Amino acid sequence: MLRRLLAATMCAAVLLPSAGLFPAAMAQQAPTLNVYNWSDYIDPKAVERFQQETGIQVRYDVFDSLETLEGKLSAGRSGYDVIVPTSEPTFARLIRAGALRPLDRAALPNWNNQDATLLRRVESSDPGNRHGAIYLYGSVGLGIRPDKVRAVLPDAPLDSLDLLMKPENVKALAGCGIAVMDSAIDVLPSVLRWLGKDPNSTDAADLRAAEQAMLAIRPHVRAITASGSILDALATGEYCVAMTYSGDVIQAKARAAEAGRGVDIAYVQPKEGAQLWFDMLAIPADAPHPDAAQRFINFLLQPEVMAGITNEVRYPNAIPAATPLVDDAVRGDPNVYPTPEMLGRSFTAEALGPQAERARSRLWSRFKAGR
Repeated sequence: MLRRLLAATMCAAVLLPSAGLFPAAMAQQAPTLNVYNWSDYIDPKAVERFQQETGIQVRYDVFDSLETLEGKLSAGRSGYDVIVPTSEPTFARLIRAGALRPLDRAALPNWNNQDATLLRRVESSDPGNRHGAIYLYGSVGLGIRPDKVRAVLPDAPLDSLDLLMKPENVKALAGCGIAVMDSAIDVLPSVLRWLGKDPNSTDAADLRAAEQAMLAIRPHVRAITASGSILDALATGEYCVAMTYSGDVIQAKARAAEAGRGVDIAYVQPKEGAQLWFDMLAIPADAPHPDAAQRFINFLLQPEVMAGITNEVRYPNAIPAATPLVDDAVRGDPNVYPTPEMLGRSFTAEALGPQAERARSRLWSRFKAGR
């Protein structure tokens, strides 16, 4: 699920590009760990420290969609040692396909640093938590420009999906720009929850209700696009309401503040209950360097390392001991670190069968086409 900048590049002084760019002699001098992660989704200092402490060089590649990641893995012999799929649908599908290697807990002394409650949330995708550790997580909600919204709708419900899903609201706000991320797995469950239905429903009547609700707002939606594009557009003030990932909105808010152009952005975690997603650290079944992969995952599960990553990308991690090390402005924001009450209202997407996935895919295509 795209929660990161599409065109972000990593600092060459810290993160090594593809090994093919280096002489063969250098490649033979030290082991190389091949990491495939979302773009703009790491603290470069963490990778630099891992290299210094272990002598293992890191080749760090990035992807911009789960489809790209799945395509690489399904072809086999990807060459990657560590990948970061989202719990649903990709992580669960890769497990079912036998494309992931079970983790060796004996090689992960930092495993127990993870929040047991959050690990249980992931078990619907990975029974027994055998194939992945939690990297970062977040929610699906609304990025808004409160001043623009209130100028049009003084009594706008800024804590609810009503802002986007009620046709009278979205019609009034269309002039200041409305966007929805192009991700059925992230949007449809939230719409179903807003309708008071099971977010993971496969019932035909429930899906028809969701489709009708979405088609009712479609004429007023300016863009259905990748979340990275939404991040950029939010930061420059192009949209006043956008359904996307929490961290992207937080990043857009920070970039807008740095630009100093008067673009104020806020994240809304819907009171109806927000969908939680988890990005997982996993090892492909045919990873060329599984031992180095285990060392990298164990390294990342250290509180001080994860705190640095959260401070850099503004997504929460699943290491409770890291929380005191996170910047006050980040850990004190309930839209970054949900309160227990917010977590209690949240839900996770569950794995769907092929028939249900096809039904949702067709629904999504009709929504995008507007008919």
